[in-house]
Amino acid sequence: MRIKAEINSKYQEMELHVCHRELDAQVRKVVGQLRALFDTPITGTDEAGSRVLIDPAEIISFFAEGQRVMAMDTERRTYSIASKLYELEKIYEPLSFVRISKSEIVNYKKIRSLDMSITGTIKVIMKNGYETYTSRRNVSKIKTLLLQEKSAGGM
Repeated sequence: MRIKAEINSKYQEMELHVCHRELDAQVRKVVGQLRALFDTPITGTDEAGSRVLIDPAEIISFFAEGQRVMAMDTERRTYSIASKLYELEKIYEPLSFVRISKSEIVNYKKIRSLDMSITGTIKVIMKNGYETYTSRRNVSKIKTLLLQEKSAGGM
């Protein structure tokens, strides 16, 4: 691994770039650690209408509910988030989030199991008991991420 620092007045804020030939478990781990080190909490609105700061590591799911984007934490509390789902996917995919449907992104480190059914949908059971669904076309991507995480020693 090479680490390089470039000091130049053209940069208005610090930028960190992780470059590699593929998105593997090591890249995910490094990016996740950098995000955990530098990321600020997500601002959301709880059910009482209060603005709260949410630690991204505590989020198990971002999902669309009507015209709003919601976040669910490990305690199954939900918060309204101002960002769009595709924006959250772009930001948090390297941190261990994966899209499981058109309307939901989950933290794959918080998946307990996948329950295969005959109907073509797969139940995703999270460690806190929350259950959601994905289609068969997303299962291979989820399984690959889970296996990479397991081989990297994360699960």
